Formats: sequence, structure tokens, C-alpha cells
Amino acid sequence: MGRLFGTDGVRGIANSELTPELAFKLGKAGAHVLSKKKGKPVVLIGKDTRISGDMLEDALSAGILAVGGNVIKVGVLPTPAVAYLVKYYQADVGVVISASHNPFEYNGIKFFNGDGFKLDDEIEDEIEDIILRNIDVNSHITGELLGKCLEADEDAPEIYARYLQGTIDRRLDGLKIVLDCANGASYQVAEMVYKALGAKVSVIGNKPNGMNINDGCGSTHPEKLQKAVVKQGAFMGLAYDGDADRLIAIDEKGRVIDGDKLICICAKMLKNAGELKDDRVTATVMSNIGFHKYIESMGCSVDVTGVGDRYVLESMIQTGCVIGGEQSGHIIFLNHSTTGDGILSSLQLVKAVLESGKKPSELSDEIEIYPQVLKNAKVKNENKSKYASDPDVQEAIRKVEAEMEGSGRVLIRPSGTEPLVRVMLEGQDVERITELAQELAKLLTRKFG
Repeated sequence: MGRLFGTDGVRGIANSELTPELAFKLGKAGAHVLSKKKGKPVVLIGKDTRISGDMLEDALSAGILAVGGNVIKVGVLPTPAVAYLVKYYQADVGVVISASHNPFEYNGIKFFNGDGFKLDDEIEDEIEDIILRNIDVNSHITGELLGKCLEADEDAPEIYARYLQGTIDRRLDGLKIVLDCANGASYQVAEMVYKALGAKVSVIGNKPNGMNINDGCGSTHPEKLQKAVVKQGAFMGLAYDGDADRLIAIDEKGRVIDGDKLICICAKMLKNAGELKDDRVTATVMSNIGFHKYIESMGCSVDVTGVGDRYVLESMIQTGCVIGGEQSGHIIFLNHSTTGDGILSSLQLVKAVLESGKKPSELSDEIEIYPQVLKNAKVKNENKSKYASDPDVQEAIRKVEAEMEGSGRVLIRPSGTEPLVRVMLEGQDVERITELAQELAKLLTRKFG
């Protein structure tokens, strides 16, 4: 067995790679490592709508109970809801059973600590070490030492919905909004929030059957939402992914507003309100050059991190930056949440558009997103990092950058899972950057393949 934890928990095809046996072991090891209190740790568990969620929830719970931990099951709720509720219920650990935007046959298990933050690599390594070395952490306790399932004393979705409503300081009375809940974890609570704020809400992707999560809907497939917004003459469309930690928006013309643009629009609102600390925004290396130019035009700076929301968050905590995220729509508002939250992000976006006095399309058009071309170079695994010190490759990159003269960008990075090096170019001339990307990819394959 290789490394269990990826960039976002443990994932795999349910009952094949992510088995109930593995979930049981994760429950035991996770509760053991993350327990801060003497006595019984309390573990809060939420899940999305996948058919495998029940199986993994019960196996995970059994592992927690076996080491003397108590379990609170809050049912189907977004990932960020668990990050919030773990603090609300004063639990020691939060666990989400979800594979986010992936197809229904996949699932995942992700841990949060008692403060609602994703685990540090060192803690994941400790949990993983226990499982891979097959260490028995419970010594088969019996009797009153075993854990039990606890009843939540309040309705978890309502608690989370009230919290979300409190993140926006205005009503949305009569505003026509179309929501796409991806047949996932937000299928009830998103509508609840917008209706409570007075919006006129229409919802698609809100009839989960265990197998239709992310299936032709949600943030990765916004086509149905685009049509619905135009047909209904809506103010805006808002699409979440399966576990509702991402947002992609649709303007009133039916056009997609991606994560880069969403961050720009919300950052401008924060700056105008004097709430953008140190005039800085956090993004990953994949953010478009148009994003950087827009943020810089506001008199602000961008802190750049590696790909992955956990690295965005780490940087934000270090710098005090209040907004950051990714092209995919995973956006963190650190003044409100410890993780990306699609519903929260959508509320902040709607507020930003209303306060601007402009239409969503007008705000979106202020930000020029440059065309992006991605080509893969096939290389040997052991050679994936050699391009960084190779003089021929570095000279080729310099020539491409010189040709684009500040109106484009080159990004080369090794794949984390395949024998590939990814070559990404951005620029205004699609045909030319496609040629340049192909030439660089061929060079990498010739030298390191």
C-alpha cells in the first residue's frame, strides 16, 4: 500500500480502493491521534450524497467507537459545514466523507481538527504510519470504555444556515437566483439560506439518488445552469460542487465566471470597504496572468502558492491575508471560514455585485482572462524535476518569455501522479502560444523521456 493521504484526504473508488476495512482503520487511528482531551474524544461526521457514504460512515464510526471515541453524525452537509460545526459542538475532530467534484463511484475521508482546519502533513503522516505499520491503538478495550453515538442537541443544517446568513449584512428580497447544487451536499441548505434572505430561488441539481452527484451538473458542468439563467432572466446563477466547497458563477447573459474572476470581484469589494488586509490576495501558480494584472491594477499584490487549497490557506494564515483561492472556485474568506465554502463565497459574490451597482457581466468583463494552453511532455518518473536545472530548457523558456514581452506566461510543473511534465502557456495569440507550448513539450520529451 502506498501513501494514503493525498492533497485532500484519503480518496479512491469506494469498496475497491477505499474499503470499509480502511475506513475502520482510519477511524481508529484518526480518533487516537487527534484526541486532545483525556477520556473520550468526540468526532463529528458529515457526508455528501454518494451511495457509498452510509457504508463508509458506519465503518469509520465503528473504528472511532472501538477506541473509546464518541460520534455525532450530522448527515448530509457541505464540507465547510463540518469545519464550522466541529467548533460549534466543541468536538475534538471533524470528518467529511466525500470525493468532492469526482464521479459517484469515488469517495473520500477528510479530517479536520477541533479548530476546523485541515490536518497538518505531520499529523496525517502519524495516522498513516499507524495504519501502514498495522499498529493496534485500542488494545481491545471493553465495557464502559467503548464509545457511543451521541444525538446532536440542535438541528445541524439550521445551525449552519444561520451562520451563513450572518456572513452577509443585507437582504436579497426579490432577487432572482438560480442554484445548481450538483445533486450533492448543498441540495437542501443552499436553498434554505437564499430563501431566508428573501431571494426568489430556482434550484436544479437538488434531487440526489446516490449516483447522480456531479453528473452533468454542478460547478464542473454548468451548461444546464447557463441555460436556466438565460431562460428565467435571472440575476445570476450559482453552481457548487459535490461537497459544496467550490463555486462557479453564471452572469445574467449565461456566461461562466470562474474562480479567478470571482476572487477579483470580491477582493475589489473588500478593498473598497477597507477590509483587504495589506492589500494582498493569495492564489496558486495556476491563476491566470489576467488575474494578476487585474489585482495589480487595484494597487494590490498577489501571494503565489503551490496548487491546492491547503497551501493557499497555509500562506493566508502566515500573512493574515483575508481572501485567497483557485481557478476552480475554491475560495477562502478567512474572516469567516477556515476552508473554502461555496455557499459563503456565493453570498459574498452577490453582495459584491449589488454593492457595485453593476450587472454581473459588467464586473466580469472588467477582468481580461488570457487564453491558456496546456500540453503534456512524456518523461521518465525519475526525470520529472530535471528541467528546472537544464540549461537548454531554461534558455528555451527565456526565449518564449521574451517573445511574449510581459503579455503572457510560461508555467512548467511535474505531474504528481503520472510520468508527465505539464507545459502551460498563457497569452493573447492562441495559435502562437499553442505552437510554443508544443515546442517546449517536445524538447522536454526528447531530453527526459
